[in-house]
Amino acid sequence: MSPYLILFLAGAAVVGPVVLYLAFAKNPKGSAAFAAALSGAFAAFTAVTIATEGVMPVIDNHSTNLWGVQVWYDLLISVGIALLFVVPRARKAGMNVPLWVIAVGLTASIALLAMVARLFWLERQAAAAQSA
Repeated sequence: MSPYLILFLAGAAVVGPVVLYLAFAKNPKGSAAFAAALSGAFAAFTAVTIATEGVMPVIDNHSTNLWGVQVWYDLLISVGIALLFVVPRARKAGMNVPLWVIAVGLTASIALLAMVARLFWLERQAAAAQSA
């Protein structure tokens, strides 16, 4: 088994339980700490990848064949859908939405996870202030 296949399977092993939780939990709660940790871990993995392989393979991966382009479109659509749901809540929580959207546009899931972590934290702070 190659190291890349191991990383591929590890991703499925981490995301699988989260997806199942979201699918079956009656009232799923978001975790600011989990989202922040995941953002940090993915940023670190990305930094290692860039240091090891450079930035150009990103363009090559998404422009060499139809599967690469399909994965690129899937990423763009997924980020767009996520922002569609996150941005109204972020505005309501007082976040600087244009700055966060630029960060998401530049780093995709890294900034999206950080944005969601910040949003969850702000929403919990607001709920705590209301109940105090």
